[in-house]
Amino acid sequence: MPAAVAPSPRHRPAGAGGPPAAGPPASPLLRRLAAERATGAFTRAGGTLFLVDGQVAHAESPAAPGLDVLLTTGGALPGEAWRAALAEAGPRRSVARHLVETGRVPGGVLELCQIGALHDAAFFVLAPGGGPGRFRHGVRHWLGAFRAVPAAAVERETVRRRSLLDRAWTDAGTDTLPVVRTARPPDVRVPARRRPVLDLADGGRTACEIARTLGRPAFHTLIDLRKLAAAGLVAPAVSSAEPPRVPSGPGELPGPPREFDDPDVALLRRLRDALEAL
Repeated sequence: MPAAVAPSPRHRPAGAGGPPAAGPPASPLLRRLAAERATGAFTRAGGTLFLVDGQVAHAESPAAPGLDVLLTTGGALPGEAWRAALAEAGPRRSVARHLVETGRVPGGVLELCQIGALHDAAFFVLAPGGGPGRFRHGVRHWLGAFRAVPAAAVERETVRRRSLLDRAWTDAGTDTLPVVRTARPPDVRVPARRRPVLDLADGGRTACEIARTLGRPAFHTLIDLRKLAAAGLVAPAVSSAEPPRVPSGPGELPGPPREFDDPDVALLRRLRDALEAL
């Protein structure tokens, strides 16, 4: 039996709202370490930020594909070459510089992938509810300090990304639960970038697993899934024994994002489906 899908809460239209609110710092400890120009590993529940002189040199999170996945799955570097660089330069903690100096990866390509991986992992490290942080002085990452980012800039980017997610679709279920395609026919145009994500929404894969399979940053996949959910094409998968709740009225029906074609037609079809279900 195909997996049932969980309902979605009321949606705020894409693009609504102002700039991200500053809010309290994700971690006062991180700000203090940045002010002290500390070097070491700052760890929370979502992963680790590696600081060099108070700046974030790299970040890792179980929820985000690492730099190795972005480089090798994306085709910028063969897997054998990555493993060789890790063996040769990992003990010296200079893998990034080694890749560039040996001509295995162009410097610009590596910088883009490294900064992308850094912000991707930091989004989960600095997530709300991540708990208190702890710091181990002197710890350095095997990648090396190839391109560091000020801690304040990393925190601002994390806040901005949380705002982008909420503006795309307010239901966070697709962030962590396996996602499944809905039974609705695809009556909206799906941008080419999101088609592979939609194809992998099989009820067994989470956003993180889809990102790893495609070799893409996890945050970009979260955005893709939320926009697909806003279009009514995917939803969080739930147990088949638990039928999805039918919206009690038009106010609970999600509106489509502005970038999809024929938004009014899609909304009317959603309303028709809900009324037929009732």
